[in-house]
Amino acid sequence: MLLAVDIGNTKIKAAVFEVNALKEKFVFEKNEAEKKIKKIFHQYEKIEVSILSSVGEKEKEVISLLQKHTRVEVVNHTFLFPFINKYATPATLGIDRMVLATGAVLQYPDKNRLVLDAGTCITYDFIDRNNHYLGGAIAPGLQMRYDAMHNFTAKLPLLYPEEPINYIGNSTSGSMHSGAVNGFLHEIEGFIKDYSRDYEDLTVILTGGDAEFLAKRLKNTIFANSNFLLESLNNLYIYKTNND
Repeated sequence: MLLAVDIGNTKIKAAVFEVNALKEKFVFEKNEAEKKIKKIFHQYEKIEVSILSSVGEKEKEVISLLQKHTRVEVVNHTFLFPFINKYATPATLGIDRMVLATGAVLQYPDKNRLVLDAGTCITYDFIDRNNHYLGGAIAPGLQMRYDAMHNFTAKLPLLYPEEPINYIGNSTSGSMHSGAVNGFLHEIEGFIKDYSRDYEDLTVILTGGDAEFLAKRLKNTIFANSNFLLESLNNLYIYKTNND
């Protein structure tokens, strides 16, 4: 068994895999790491290896916890990836984005792929059918847009994502929901339209904490999978093991 762990900007996500089968997923706050990880190993005693990616803090503490129970693989820029990194500054490319690109290459071979990870920020990552990672975009995530309106104005309230009743907001909250949600959707659909125009046979994968909320509202044909990063970590480990 394998434990995949992703340390994000706000939370830690983990999943237990048996080969390609996801047995159980866990999401918890960073200050709960010790208690939750101990519980996972108590519940799944056959876990032999852990693979970890991180964009946040507490990496050393989590690695130390994992090392008490398993052999740990920490994903970094020297890892074996199934694509050629064409980013102009490859050393600055986020590990999470590289893991997502790995999943896209391994799960959707011989296609042009666009991965959308809608979390604290939304990232767009494009890998062409020749397995060249070309780059993408980074923009504020959905909740960050609400937070910005509240934090950088004098009177706008702090709201949370909610489906707008109408694209014409007839109140302050209604206008904010329309601007944040509809603006976000138009941005995503605009990017998909641009990529589809220039790259035929485009496969779009949507993941992240807001994937389910967005998938119901997007007009484009996409593959929505909130577990895609964890699955990609598992696939990366299998790929590395088979190609070492």
